[in-house]
Amino acid sequence: MKMNSDKKKVLFVCTHNAVRSQIAEAFLNHIYGDRYMAFSAGSDPSQIDPIVIMVMQEFGIDLRDYKSKGLDVFRYDRFDYVVTVCDQAQETCPYFPEGHERIHKSFTDPAKFQGSPDEVLKEYRRIRDEINKWIEKEFI
Repeated sequence: MKMNSDKKKVLFVCTHNAVRSQIAEAFLNHIYGDRYMAFSAGSDPSQIDPIVIMVMQEFGIDLRDYKSKGLDVFRYDRFDYVVTVCDQAQETCPYFPEGHERIHKSFTDPAKFQGSPDEVLKEYRRIRDEINKWIEKEFI
């Protein structure tokens, strides 16, 4: 199968590449994969949050094989858009000489939410849905 060379490349960046940037990457590839190739990375990568895997599965998106990656993985790649999805990443994200446009959209980190297990899950779903709506509107 021939890869569509007209697809725009998007890099989503957050601090740990564990929650928000992973969700954004997955939704953009899932919804608009015919027009975009999305990737994600973190300024201080850790590991993908297991709750993210669970809440994305509710949309039929399997993230079990996704890994947290550092920005250095993409240092020499060209991107049409470099999108920071948290304020800390906006401050620490390096300049990508091959990046055409830089976008910032801050989303709350659900991993920092304090509450019962049900309340925490509800917060992850809220952020997931917020990112989904933003992706659908921003990248149409």
